[in-house]
Amino acid sequence: MTTTAPVSIPADAQVGGISFTQPATTTVSYYKIAPSIPITFGWNFTSLYVQPSALTLSAFCSSNQNRYPVGPTDGIIPGTATSVVWEPWTYQEANGQQTPLVQGTYTLQVQDERGSTAAIRGGFFSYNAEMTFALYTPQPYTPLSEWVCGQCNNAGAGPLQPHPAVFGLVATILVMLISGWSLLRNIMDRR
Repeated sequence: MTTTAPVSIPADAQVGGISFTQPATTTVSYYKIAPSIPITFGWNFTSLYVQPSALTLSAFCSSNQNRYPVGPTDGIIPGTATSVVWEPWTYQEANGQQTPLVQGTYTLQVQDERGSTAAIRGGFFSYNAEMTFALYTPQPYTPLSEWVCGQCNNAGAGPLQPHPAVFGLVATILVMLISGWSLLRNIMDRR
């Protein structure tokens, strides 16, 4: 039987949580849904006086309103863990029929055993949804002989569109002709 000593939390203790170290939170990282392409999320704990016993991680996609467990064990990892490795392809192969991963932006949601709606308290873990990332599915290989450029102006692709510089050139010539005509009229009037 294990007993834990009571923890003394100062009245001015900040709310505990995590600070992500991998990937960088300054930009959105894009990950391919393909075999052997794992995603590693890493973090440091901040201002904790009470260590969580477990963390639950899920990827929330706002475009389809689905949550996907992140990690090898349905998203539940020990509360002392400072990283998790997730393989979207493996998840997709095992669970894709019920809730397939979609191409889009996801928010990594991290909560302790108290859940995402637990009261915010100094020294205790606080729910975190600061990490965003994106998943995409690569296009299948197409031989060059079968490839068709969908945005090129080739035969049958529709009317040709003039280059934007053509409008500038036409405007310049019109200004020159009008100015030149005025100058010629002034010279003719003086004679």
